[in-house]
Amino acid sequence: MTTLYRINVFEDEFHSKVVTRVKYNEILDYWDGHNWTNGGVGRHLGITKLKDGRYVLIYGTQWQGEKDYGRVVSPKEALHEILKSHNTELLTLKKFKDLKTLAEEK
Repeated sequence: MTTLYRINVFEDEFHSKVVTRVKYNEILDYWDGHNWTNGGVGRHLGITKLKDGRYVLIYGTQWQGEKDYGRVVSPKEALHEILKSHNTELLTLKKFKDLKTLAEEK
């Protein structure tokens, strides 16, 4: 389920500085036989690319008291999460073209 709202994106895992805001998505989720998930019960994962070329992993939660957020990651980490989720069709999208090239080099 994709929700239409924006979340804060941090430049590192310590949430030290908000660098931008992006639209929330859960496009790295997969069906585990019971729920759409990626990372445990009530956890979701999305990805997007910023205009400057950096990748953002989007962490979603259904847990009370926790907030959804994004984190800037390397292309290698972004590719790893796409491959891990088996959502490789994302590599055919124009915005992830360089990740497809990176995958082909491996």
